[in-house]
Amino acid sequence: MQKRIVSLVALVALAACQRPAPPESSATDPDSPHSDSVEDVVAAPDVLTLIYSRPPITLNPHLATGFQDFEVARIVYEPLASYGPDGQLMPILAAELPSVENGDVSEDGRSVTWRLQETLRWSDGEPLTAEDVAFTYKFITNSTVAAVTAQYYQDIRSVKAVDEHTVKITFKQPTASWQTPFTGLNGLILPEHLFKDFNNRKAREAPANFQPVGTGPYRYLTQANGRLLFVPNELYRQPLDSFKRVEIVGDVPPYVAARNVLRDGTADFAHNIQLESEALVDLVQTGETGSLMLTFGSQVERIMLNFADPRQETSAKERASIEFPHPILKDLRVRQAIDYGIDREAIVEQLYGDLGKPTSQLLVTPELSGEQPVPYKHDVDTAKALLEKSGWVDSDGDGVRDRNGVPLQFVFQTSIGTIRQATQTLVQEQLAEIGIDIVIERVRPEDFFSADPDQTNSINHFYADLQEYAIGNDIPDPMIYMGWWTCDNIAALANNWQKPNNARYCDPDYDDLWKAARKEQDIEKRNDLLRQMDRKLAEDVAVLPIVHRALSNAVSDRITGYTFTPWDASTWDIANWRPVEPVNQAETETTSETGAVEDSVTEGASTPATAPPKGKKP
Repeated sequence: MQKRIVSLVALVALAACQRPAPPESSATDPDSPHSDSVEDVVAAPDVLTLIYSRPPITLNPHLATGFQDFEVARIVYEPLASYGPDGQLMPILAAELPSVENGDVSEDGRSVTWRLQETLRWSDGEPLTAEDVAFTYKFITNSTVAAVTAQYYQDIRSVKAVDEHTVKITFKQPTASWQTPFTGLNGLILPEHLFKDFNNRKAREAPANFQPVGTGPYRYLTQANGRLLFVPNELYRQPLDSFKRVEIVGDVPPYVAARNVLRDGTADFAHNIQLESEALVDLVQTGETGSLMLTFGSQVERIMLNFADPRQETSAKERASIEFPHPILKDLRVRQAIDYGIDREAIVEQLYGDLGKPTSQLLVTPELSGEQPVPYKHDVDTAKALLEKSGWVDSDGDGVRDRNGVPLQFVFQTSIGTIRQATQTLVQEQLAEIGIDIVIERVRPEDFFSADPDQTNSINHFYADLQEYAIGNDIPDPMIYMGWWTCDNIAALANNWQKPNNARYCDPDYDDLWKAARKEQDIEKRNDLLRQMDRKLAEDVAVLPIVHRALSNAVSDRITGYTFTPWDASTWDIANWRPVEPVNQAETETTSETGAVEDSVTEGASTPATAPPKGKKP
């Protein structure tokens, strides 16, 4: 399906910390099963160049600070299984998928057994065994490690190696989510022999964080000239007939990245290009060397409403605490007025174009059987009426409503980025129409998405009234994602602001729905509970979803074999990426005469972003 770009969305930046210098590496290790030389001449078409807006901070996925860490780590590390574009689970390191039928998923939902392929080896020659899986669990759940993936393992009671190639996971209670641990992007397996001495507060000092050893199709070689270099893993479990070197380039501005792939042909892939519409449309329509591929997953750009007062402080010096409900936003009618006041269709039309769809749905994928979309409506008159009923009137004629001498004013923060700031401006104008004054604040992405407890500008501290960012469930099973709205997950001083409920929304009825869904094994009953949770968040106006966003990767026309999935990194199937075979001129002329030329670039679940110029492949 060809698509026309009107405009683009803002890039989601995640928290970054100061990047530690990786240990010095030697190009040739006498104990290595490989023979390497950085000086080997490798040139196009044997080099695959991948561009990211930020350089990786760590190549340990469980300590990742942003998407770039996961993307690059995925070249090296693998999970037991992962999810294709259709959301179906497929074995990776596992010999087969567990099921009730083969006896590996217990009928009571309390355990699952995974059986590994028996010839797996780490790229340093050591065998991968069930002990590595069990160790990875210990590493992730060690509180002193502070792994970013720990929430996906919270329902586990134990992980035990039954034998060298069999691992059994026992859950704390019956669960329908047996497939969550060790799958997808959050399930990458670590080598115990390289991390066992760092399963503690020194986890971020492990040399393997920067010189990873994995089971994937490529292995780390070195860092040179500001690039991370990877070469084929000779111990990979299947023949690898692709590129002789992969080069990772970070800190490339979006326009430059898009130009390099789409117009100049100096790079092969650029991750999630986000540019203003006019610039990107020009690059896509006039470029002759690549295409922009759109993949709609679960990412929803949303405006969060703070249920706590960010201006009051507890005796422990904690702001935005549930001890002090928000004096204005605790009123449902005010929240509803904001919802009616925002024009989602105008935001998409003016800023996002084909890279976004207006939505009021928090859970956009996977589509639940029988689900009716949560409706949205831009209705200025209704918004004004709701505010009137709540006592907010413009008593002095300045255009801003007030009550008891207090103006109806909110601080609206988000990360620095062209499209996000444009969204802030539009929302400011739209809410001004109903008498709400919006004060805009812009925060550096590294601060806004920081996990540092001392960084008070972070989304989890949420020292504002409104804030905007995008996120979604990163596996098809949305239980973890929907659990972010429970009372137990409220971000607070007591948990170092590490829990995900930064809106401080708390409703026992919602918690009861989530607890019931968590253990429900009947798929239809479970889906119905998830629908109820989604509708309740909408009815309570606990959050304002505004745009369902697409992942937009720029891909060179000289490579093929890729398949992008919303449930894993873009590099999840890099073993299949390969140069396009040169076309024999005589064959081309013959084929053209018969009119049987077929497109070969667009594969998988993604679609090209624009109709290309005449004669150019989509």
